Amino acid sequence: MKRISNFLIALLLLIAFVSCNNKKNEVSDLDKLRNSNNTKTYPAVQMDSMQAINSITKQKVQELLDLSTLYLSGKRNTEIDTVIYSQMESYFHKPDSLTFRKLFKELDSLKVKTVKVNNLQVHKDYYKKDTLDYAEFNVEYFDDKNRSLGVFEKNARYTLISKPIKFKKEFKFYFLNFYSSPAKKDSTSVGVTK
Repeated sequence: MKRISNFLIALLLLIAFVSCNNKKNEVSDLDKLRNSNNTKTYPAVQMDSMQAINSITKQKVQELLDLSTLYLSGKRNTEIDTVIYSQMESYFHKPDSLTFRKLFKELDSLKVKTVKVNNLQVHKDYYKKDTLDYAEFNVEYFDDKNRSLGVFEKNARYTLISKPIKFKKEFKFYFLNFYSSPAKKDSTSVGVTK
């Protein structure tokens, strides 16, 4: 009887020891945001697929919106706010003082705390001799109590810039405009009929 009880105690200790050592190394959302800075490049082979471009674009849109809500929830004048703002700028090819104005105004006016991106589709538009890459998507805004504030149709213009790395052709993703209007068609290029 004593052997069985010693065996059961040893077995329970072993199970307790194993369960204590099986901690999951999950990364929190805050750590994901803290480390998102648009530094990743994508091999040219992956860029041939529209699905891959869709997936990458959705990831970049979600990251930028998450960083925006995090920035707006702060005081906007601390060191961490400066770091977050510079991370957001790294998503743009040529950021300037107007880059975030429309986005911040909308998020502030609705008191948005979190955002979810849905139904993102990329497409090409043609303006004169230029090919323009656009992403159209829906964003659902949530308040501080996680109540939906509505779903809004948005778009962004992006570019993939070739970055040769170690003799391989790879691409870097940048936004050109965010929450922009699609390019207007030039009526003179189509022709005017009477």
